[in-house]
Amino acid sequence: MKVVTGVVGNDIHVVANRLIEISLQARGFEVFNLGVNTYLEEFIDAVIETDANILLISSLNGEAEGWCRELNILKSKYKQLKDVVFMLGGNLAVGEGTTQEIVPKFKDYGFDLVFHQVDLNTGLDELEKYVKANR
Repeated sequence: MKVVTGVVGNDIHVVANRLIEISLQARGFEVFNLGVNTYLEEFIDAVIETDANILLISSLNGEAEGWCRELNILKSKYKQLKDVVFMLGGNLAVGEGTTQEIVPKFKDYGFDLVFHQVDLNTGLDELEKYVKANR
């Protein structure tokens, strides 16, 4: 399966991004890593261009909401995205937000899987379960 990944917005967490890429490759995914400082529109373009099955966006600086809230608008513009799994993980909010508040908000934005402050391997385990269950 093909995965487009990278760090959204003005986030420069290069090491975490590389760990995600290595972990995905170790699990057998074909990875297209857009790196850091990536706009949502760039992710969508890459998913379409590569015919990826999964978009995995990470955010570690807590500013994902400002960069990701228009996902449903972009998804509605492209029929090629209908079967793509949209995943977001990392530290997704600045301040006092709880997981119970944060996860539903991002699911409303159009993400299928949302992991706030969950370790990478747990998130990837859940991704694999989700893909297997929804094929």
